[in-house]
Amino acid sequence: MAVFRPRGVSEAVVAVPAAGLVVLLGIVPADAAGRTLRELAPTVGFLAGVLVFGHLCDEAGVFAYLGASAARAARTRPRRLLVLVVVLAAAVTAVLTLDATVVLLTPVVLAVTRRSAVAVRPYAYACVRLANSGSLLLPVSNLTNLLAFSTTDLSFGRFAALMLLPWLLACSGEWLGVRTYFRRDLPNAGEAPELAQPAAPRYALAVLVVTVCGFVLLSSLDVPVAWAAGAGCLLLLAPRFARRDISPRRLLDEASLGFCAFVLALAVVVDAVARHGLGSALAQLVPSGSSLAALLGIAFLAALLANVVNNLPATLVLLPLVAANPAAVLAMLVGVNVGPNATFGGSLATLLWRRMLPAEERPRVREFHAFGLLSVPLIVAVATAGLWLGVRLVGV
Repeated sequence: MAVFRPRGVSEAVVAVPAAGLVVLLGIVPADAAGRTLRELAPTVGFLAGVLVFGHLCDEAGVFAYLGASAARAARTRPRRLLVLVVVLAAAVTAVLTLDATVVLLTPVVLAVTRRSAVAVRPYAYACVRLANSGSLLLPVSNLTNLLAFSTTDLSFGRFAALMLLPWLLACSGEWLGVRTYFRRDLPNAGEAPELAQPAAPRYALAVLVVTVCGFVLLSSLDVPVAWAAGAGCLLLLAPRFARRDISPRRLLDEASLGFCAFVLALAVVVDAVARHGLGSALAQLVPSGSSLAALLGIAFLAALLANVVNNLPATLVLLPLVAANPAAVLAMLVGVNVGPNATFGGSLATLLWRRMLPAEERPRVREFHAFGLLSVPLIVAVATAGLWLGVRLVGV
């Protein structure tokens, strides 16, 4: 259901009954299922809030402004534009989650590249690759990060400090990979028309900055960051109340309540699988300790599992096995965030990206997987080495 979405039906249509079935059959005790749902509820609540916040930023013109600014700064040079798209995608992913990059930024980038008369492929790939790899930096960047962060004693700031070097290395690796693989589509210079620069949405940009600061502050106070996302939404909605320019139904749609229900139900189903064989089998494969070899082993195991069963189930299965060691948790995140760039099925964000591209611009299956298999193992290794160095310098 997540891959094909027939007639746009939510994945929850399958996941929720499946979760109910495993509880009714006693595969997962009802109290254990209830505990799982309670533990995940704040995380899923934040996910809904930040999806609405990203949508409101888009309606305020934030993404159109940033995309046009990147195009003007590139000055008709395709390679310079690629650098700016990578930086922009990495920043949007880190602050507003990978869904914002896939759903909101990608269409803007495609429109900008068409108007700039440059090849679309490198920039479309940059968006999806940075949506996954660029989500390493902050606890709020990816649902996998949120799930992992809730099991550790790391503060928001320490998480970011430990992941800063892996994030920089992964983003640099993605830029180098796209530039090298698509070098024929990236001439040194081009003849692009001058693009009009939309007015800066100053209020929305200010709210964005304040909201991100709120994430850091509330996390340091051990307050759920969902409150910051909610406050950001209210601040962006405030000017629209007077104009009566608000559609509650549209906001509910943007909150992706079906996907949120899917995440909660999937956690119960994955618990069932882990309780009855998969957990013990993987426990034999997960290295112990925080040595470079151990962290590499965890990252590559997580990357492999993500590409086999998707990164969200992989996170839910592996997290209990590594939760006692924060360094191992972060290595797992390198695997489940960077690793899914190897295949279409590795991440729900990649599936969504492929589905939303115009038919003439969808990547060929062979091309996508060849690029992924050539570049992802090296980027996973380099980012994990950066994490190991960060753990030694910063400590956990």
